[in-house]
Amino acid sequence: MPVFKDYAELHLCLSTLYDKAKCDARIAPKIRDSHLVIQFRYEEPRAVVTINAAAPPTQPGAYFDVLWGDDTGLKPDVEMSMKADIAHQFWHGKINLMTALARRQIIAKGPIPKILKLLPAVEPMYEMYPRLLREMGRADLVLT
Repeated sequence: MPVFKDYAELHLCLSTLYDKAKCDARIAPKIRDSHLVIQFRYEEPRAVVTINAAAPPTQPGAYFDVLWGDDTGLKPDVEMSMKADIAHQFWHGKINLMTALARRQIIAKGPIPKILKLLPAVEPMYEMYPRLLREMGRADLVLT
């Protein structure tokens, strides 16, 4: 059974994470400085989220925009496709990106070295995600 029962649950959990990350001074400036448009395509349930670090953010206090849905009008520099369960495990720090790419758990299109350079930037999200899940009353989703 998938971790997220539907799109609404996935969106709530991951949008909370991305919304915190886009304003976090430890994480967001490094992503902004990449000037990349990064799109995550999730399955089971289906969702598309795009990180737009190629343009100035529209929200005060944010370093980049996070857009949900297929119709962003943006062409991604990097596209990462995976099951939502893999994303959930990744944001817990339980999935090694290189291993997941080799096993085709994550399918990447675009300049992979640029994404790999961002891995140190997102490391604080590995502790942030389970903490946010607990704060949301979803400790049942926290991996140990």
